[in-house]
Amino acid sequence: MENKPHEMPSDVTAEEGEVQVDGPDGVAISFTPDAALETSDRLFHGATEAKGQKIQRDAARKLPTDE
Repeated sequence: MENKPHEMPSDVTAEEGEVQVDGPDGVAISFTPDAALETSDRLFHGATEAKGQKIQRDAARKLPTDE
């Protein structure tokens, strides 16, 4: 089965000194505050890289072809 990206963001709460993430398809995970901060940094960098790739791909599709 192929994993498709989810459109809906996860819910995040802080409870009893832990960061709780409730995601799609019943995914639930808890992080220490330090692990949550590092994960958020990695998510941010991955998201900005993926967004840039999408912008480049969309722009390439709009370029005129030599015919």
